[in-house]
Amino acid sequence: MAGREDAIRQHRARAGGDARWAEELLDHLRPAGRDVHRVLSWLADAVHAAVSLQDGSTGRLLAGTRTPLDENLVADITAGRIASAACEGRGRHLRLVRVERVHPAPAAVLAVSREEPFDRRAADIVTHTAQVVELLLAGHESTAAGHRLRRATADLRLAILQLLMVEDTVSARRVAAGLWPGLLDTDTACVYVVESSPEERDRVAEECLAATGERALVVRCPAMDGHVIVLSPCGDAGEELRSLVGRLPGTFLGGSARQGLARTALAYGQAVSALAVARFRPQKAAVYAERTRPERLMDPAALHCWTVGVLRPLDTLPHHTRAELIATTRLGLEFTAVNTAKILGVSRNTVRARMDRVEVLLRTDFTGLTARAAVHLALNAEAGLPQQPADTGTARPGHTRLADLLAGPALRTWAGDLLGRLETDTRDLRRTLRTWIAVGGNAERAAQRLGIHAQTVRDHVRSAEPVLERQLLAAGGDLYEVVLAHLAVGDLDLPRLHGTNPGHPDSPVHG
Repeated sequence: MAGREDAIRQHRARAGGDARWAEELLDHLRPAGRDVHRVLSWLADAVHAAVSLQDGSTGRLLAGTRTPLDENLVADITAGRIASAACEGRGRHLRLVRVERVHPAPAAVLAVSREEPFDRRAADIVTHTAQVVELLLAGHESTAAGHRLRRATADLRLAILQLLMVEDTVSARRVAAGLWPGLLDTDTACVYVVESSPEERDRVAEECLAATGERALVVRCPAMDGHVIVLSPCGDAGEELRSLVGRLPGTFLGGSARQGLARTALAYGQAVSALAVARFRPQKAAVYAERTRPERLMDPAALHCWTVGVLRPLDTLPHHTRAELIATTRLGLEFTAVNTAKILGVSRNTVRARMDRVEVLLRTDFTGLTARAAVHLALNAEAGLPQQPADTGTARPGHTRLADLLAGPALRTWAGDLLGRLETDTRDLRRTLRTWIAVGGNAERAAQRLGIHAQTVRDHVRSAEPVLERQLLAAGGDLYEVVLAHLAVGDLDLPRLHGTNPGHPDSPVHG
């Protein structure tokens, strides 16, 4: 671009005062004025002509006003057999000039038609304008190509993440190998979610890419406009992201525990759960493992046996179908059907159909928060305990009830301490929260039972969030922990779930 500008300046120096047009033309190369349409409009005024720019191959008008042209002449110019042409006919004088474009785009043709013959000044303006248009097209097409490349790369990152979400690690590694060799040559990874405002998300994503280099998979979340998902196989991305969040106002970071690549969906849910805690912390960051989880307080052998019993109906399915249903249900219990569909890259009807199938197989009803919490516990337990514990004692699948898991002293103490935080509020937040959970998280129904306004119910639930350090109004792992706490202390009835021991008095309707 600098070379062409110098040529125009040299022409201006030779022409003296009559080169005001050169100054005006140069203005169109400034960053604020680089617009082909404006350049052609300027040219039309400068030489008192009709001006057009068209694709030499297809004849498509790129800018200006369409002018009838001789197809053979245009073909010669486009093919490079001639660089320009001048002709006269029907009382008009026509100049055609070849304009190069970035390969593989075909050359364009600049056509200038006017009533007066082209004098030296008009011919020079046309020639130099063609050079400026060529530069502007090259810059525009290079920028557009860069945008397309970045978009394609972002789409590829999202595709890899979606494959990992449904446990298809083989395909994910194959896709990643082309652009990021070695990125997924690992069995485990951590997932981080960086939250910012939607307006700042693109800048934050670029910052995440710069901070992690090629050592992590950085994806703009397709479901949450302010979220950037970072899957890090190596161990140093967490510190880089903490440092990034620390210096960027209005950003928060949630991280998962290290999980197998096939458990990416679980890790993502953990990161989102940790993000809710990060919002209440001065350092604006939290990791899932930093908080005591109810499943950690349960007997591992009993939890394993109960989980195997609950999920046994899914074991009759082909492996890929089971993995698909499990991954969809795990995300569907954390997010809305619409957001789950965006994360997985499927339709929301597909999400609902898969979850409906799981409901039928487990003989339960996901409209109830207690049932959702129990299935969420089973899915997380299966992911966290993929192998049967060495010491299972006398526990066998189908013989352990949810009530048995919740009766442990450690879990009951945890539940009592957690819910006890609400006792100091004079608004009786605990009663409101218990009632709201019992009616499936419906504020209107809870208000009818309590005899208060629905907005008051929402305000009470929202007030309980910072006290419990858990996000409640957005259904997910945080809410299910609070539901389990209510079940453990006996404030809510046990959910209906598939039972694996027909002879047990609680089967098949109780967990």
